[in-house]
Amino acid sequence: MTVTVSYTCPNCGALTYVERRADLADKSVTTTPQAGWEYATPDDDLESIESADGIAFRCGENGDEGEGEDGAEESVDGCGRPFYLNFVRFEHGVELEPDPPTYDGPRFDFRP
Repeated sequence: MTVTVSYTCPNCGALTYVERRADLADKSVTTTPQAGWEYATPDDDLESIESADGIAFRCGENGDEGEGEDGAEESVDGCGRPFYLNFVRFEHGVELEPDPPTYDGPRFDFRP
């Protein structure tokens, strides 16, 4: 069974839609890709999307909509910037944390 899922662009608030299986395992939405993660696009087939580490979106594609001043849905162009949906990943039954972390705290790995 598939469902239509919406994600909000973290840059401008426009909505993007994609067909997904109903058993979602989403971790975060970020403005930058996670190092070493492989991303599908919303136009890929369902198997490719679900076997990837996440989905790379470009705001303004895939039927984006936003909310007008009166709260009603209205069509928007989107900002055109990329954003990334990161899935929960497991290795040997242990959840992996994204690298770099999805929060904006200090980094101690000394990588640029």
